[in-house]
Amino acid sequence: MSGATIGWIILGLIVLVVAVVLVFWLLSWLYRRSSKETSFVRTGFGGQKVVINGGALVLPIIHEVIQVNMNTLRLEVRRGRDSALITRDRMRVDVVAEFYVRVKPSPEAVADAAQTLGSRTMQPDQLRELLEGKFVDALRSVAAEVSMEQMHEKRGDYVKRVKAAVAEDLLKNGLELEAVSLTGLDQTNMEFFNPSNAFDAEGLTQLTEQIERRKKIRNDIEQDTMIQIRN
Repeated sequence: MSGATIGWIILGLIVLVVAVVLVFWLLSWLYRRSSKETSFVRTGFGGQKVVINGGALVLPIIHEVIQVNMNTLRLEVRRGRDSALITRDRMRVDVVAEFYVRVKPSPEAVADAAQTLGSRTMQPDQLRELLEGKFVDALRSVAAEVSMEQMHEKRGDYVKRVKAAVAEDLLKNGLELEAVSLTGLDQTNMEFFNPSNAFDAEGLTQLTEQIERRKKIRNDIEQDTMIQIRN
């Protein structure tokens, strides 16, 4: 074997090694992988591709990627004072509720989440702002069907009804509702009842009657106790 032939062989090996290194470098740059915590949707050339627990080539300019958070997110909703819930017996109730949601781990749900929510799944605060209306509507609609006493004594039933009211609507965004927790529940202060509002006026009347009646009962007990002590 001549020296020229050996030279060409060595040159060919060098070119091959360089090509392999270049290919691996391009793949490491262009190949994007999903994880247990994050999936993504690739759009553009070749159509839509949903990637869950896998990977795909993402080419600059011709492809666009939307990341989708697959973790469970805690979204807190507070309603109180002027924006408190109104119950069936016309009472105002301050509530703090926590909704635990996540993107359903299916290609269809991930695609819906990417289309309707975009990058908000990666920003819980922005996601809460977008979905808060749905949560508040469910809290209000169920509260309007029960009394304040029922809300307090049967929290589990109230939470189940709220969950059922909002769960189906969340599926349109590719989300599933794991749980709802009612972490705060209290009667709104009387100063936030508006006497000019029909609902508040009725609730304020009932509340005043209850307070005065209980004051009278307490006063009668105190008077009877004083008489017994004197005797």
